[in-house]
Amino acid sequence: MMKKILAIVLAALMLFALAACKNENDENKFVVGFDAEYPPYGYMDDDGNYTGFDLEVAEEVCKIYGWELVKTPIDWNSKDQILNSGSIDCIWNGFTVTGREDDYTWTEAYVDNSIVWVVKKDSGITTEADLAGKVVVTQDGSSAHTALTNTEDNAENLALAATFKDLNFVKDFLTAFEDLESGMADAIAIDIGVAKYQLESRGDKFVMLEEPFSTEQYAVGFKLGNTELRDQVQAAMKQLVENGKFGELAEKYGIKDMVCLTK
Repeated sequence: MMKKILAIVLAALMLFALAACKNENDENKFVVGFDAEYPPYGYMDDDGNYTGFDLEVAEEVCKIYGWELVKTPIDWNSKDQILNSGSIDCIWNGFTVTGREDDYTWTEAYVDNSIVWVVKKDSGITTEADLAGKVVVTQDGSSAHTALTNTEDNAENLALAATFKDLNFVKDFLTAFEDLESGMADAIAIDIGVAKYQLESRGDKFVMLEEPFSTEQYAVGFKLGNTELRDQVQAAMKQLVENGKFGELAEKYGIKDMVCLTK
């Protein structure tokens, strides 16, 4: 009997030791979930590497703590399940706080964002009113999706969406631009930073309407209650603001005028 008890105790101690080693290793990894089709915040470059403003800032945060950054592309529409499962440490990729304040543990906002309309240059659509009777497309689960469908204190945007012929949702904004170019859609509802990047890379086929229809802020979202990791990342981001690296990266990716995290 004593041998059996001793064997059980030793097995338990071994499992505990293995778990401790695994946790120690995991503490050196920072797993960031992001949308791989969301430039300039996160995307795959011409060399097949994941990059972008958010990912480069995350890399700088990891340098401060000696962490290994694990860049994990996710299905944006499944982001909540993936975060809550523990597969990733945070969602960091142009992630909108507005309307989600109580759903995650957030860092301070670092970018002021607007949601805008993109249309074909020769479409004849010049104002929001011209979207009546048109097919509008946006990314499923995106901030634009929320802005056009959220039923809480959102009467103006809901009334606008009711004027569309159709409001369609696609997996990413690359698909949205394909729909716009092919004529399957008349307009895209999209974040301004992503819109600017796409317009610069696609020549003069498309234009952005002057007036945004919604404004919001981006922050890094952690699982609700994970204040310890949030505080670490927040402190590192502020350090990057102080030493100028944050502003340098914002300028590199063309969003310097949108940054709201300052010294």
